[in-house]
Amino acid sequence: MTVDPEVERLLTSEPVMAHLATCSDGRPHVAPVWYDYADGVVEILTTGRKLANIRENPLVALSVQKDEGGQAEWMVSLLGTAEVVEDEEATRAAESRINPKYGAPPDAWTGNTLVRVEVGSASSRTY
Repeated sequence: MTVDPEVERLLTSEPVMAHLATCSDGRPHVAPVWYDYADGVVEILTTGRKLANIRENPLVALSVQKDEGGQAEWMVSLLGTAEVVEDEEATRAAESRINPKYGAPPDAWTGNTLVRVEVGSASSRTY
């Protein structure tokens, strides 16, 4: 899928959190994550329940929203298919993109696994 340029602009405009929705035992599991977006792919670094859920069911959703003083400015919703990337070099490269975006050193957290989400659909709204 081609992601609309306005959606891409919003996703790359500033370091806001994404909320990743996975599925566990037929129930949603939502957790905040740092992310990087480029060319229709969202990269996250994760572990624990989120990672286990993705291994069981790769269909995910991401919600990204920019707020100012509790007032929403814009939102983006993404649906996609996640792939667990078991590659240390790719994981380090993702850490060097994601962690500094949020003010952390590239090696701030170790032990995370790289997940790439291929965007299948995207929608946005500005307020």
